[in-house]
Amino acid sequence: MKELAIIGTTASGKTALALKLASEFNGVILSLDSLCVYKFIDIASAKPSAAELASVPHFGVNLLMPDEHFDVGMFFEVYKTAREFARKNGKNLFITGGSGFYLKALLSGLTPKFERVESGLSNAQIYELVSSLDPEFAVKFSANDTYRLQKWFDIYSFLRSSGRGEAPSSYLRENTLAPVASNLAIFELSWDRDELRGRIKERTRAMFEQGLLDEARELFARYPQRPKPLNSVGLKECGEFLRGEIKTEAELEEL
Repeated sequence: MKELAIIGTTASGKTALALKLASEFNGVILSLDSLCVYKFIDIASAKPSAAELASVPHFGVNLLMPDEHFDVGMFFEVYKTAREFARKNGKNLFITGGSGFYLKALLSGLTPKFERVESGLSNAQIYELVSSLDPEFAVKFSANDTYRLQKWFDIYSFLRSSGRGEAPSSYLRENTLAPVASNLAIFELSWDRDELRGRIKERTRAMFEQGLLDEARELFARYPQRPKPLNSVGLKECGEFLRGEIKTEAELEEL
């Protein structure tokens, strides 16, 4: 069994290529897309059609309702299921989709979750604290990396409240789950910038023609609490249009 990942930006053609390769080389497909996991989010996620899903075994697609929780730990379990299915059936595993975070976690391991703590500090102030208390962590990112600075502060706050004096980098080294993917070949599709812009525009137009607004209208009616998937790129803007915050479809298509 071989495993390979096909990655690329929106509209790069990675899903179509994965389908073609899986069909030709006895494969199964694991979706990395964080929206494809949800039922009823079909057009907005550019989910493979029913015929395409039936033509090749797929994993990570249509598993949950839009208001149900999904995270990287759950994705690990889906990956293990897909890998075991491929191994038992003598197939190859093709991994593709838009969530680079999931792929990175497969390759780098999974860190524990921490409650978010509002620091009241600027990025520069947190970075100064990191540099002073945890220089090993500081060299891995810049002073403008809001996500990692916040993550460090959350871990730091947890350790301090627990009466533990170790640095966050030391804690992560001891408590990060090992990577679950090995020998994974990665292929990235790249396009000329202008060509890619044209492909994105054409894909957006096609999604509207397929009924993106109708799909969004039904989702927002069914889930007025607006769960996280409905705040994803595309659906969020459709919601704004349906609420009158964006005035015209032409304006919506340009976003």
